[in-house]
Amino acid sequence: MTAASGLRLEEITPRNFEAATGIRVRPEQEFAVSPVMQSLAEAYVRPEGVAWPRLIMDGDRPVGFLMAFLDIDWNGRGDGSVIRSGLWRLNIAADEQGRGYGRFAVESVAAELRRRGTKELYVTWHEGENGPADFYLRLGFRRNGEQSEGETVGVLTLDQPLTLD
Repeated sequence: MTAASGLRLEEITPRNFEAATGIRVRPEQEFAVSPVMQSLAEAYVRPEGVAWPRLIMDGDRPVGFLMAFLDIDWNGRGDGSVIRSGLWRLNIAADEQGRGYGRFAVESVAAELRRRGTKELYVTWHEGENGPADFYLRLGFRRNGEQSEGETVGVLTLDQPLTLD
């Protein structure tokens, strides 16, 4: 089964907070992504506009969570010399994986970044068995040779559509 046409992103609100925090990945994937609750806490403590958390809905069913980062100082020196945007977190519910929701999430972040005039979408991932490397590479991300907090950095140029699985 592939993702249906009723897919949309919702802002996290008091109305859907429990649905968002109820999203759980497969146990063997937990090493690779933080729980939604931690992501929302991180979004809350960042300066306004840096984090872009969204619940992924298929009709009335919550199927995943994503959080993008927008225009961050990548090297952390505070000089603004390297500003990047990208996908910070992606949690697809364990029983919803393999249905196109992850691809929809990446396409949605890419569309938002294009709308903002951004040319590249960055993501980091943990390497290893049950990690997301193959997923991102199939979508057209390429490793750029960097590491960030022990994770591989990937980049997708936004002047072309995502590749097909």
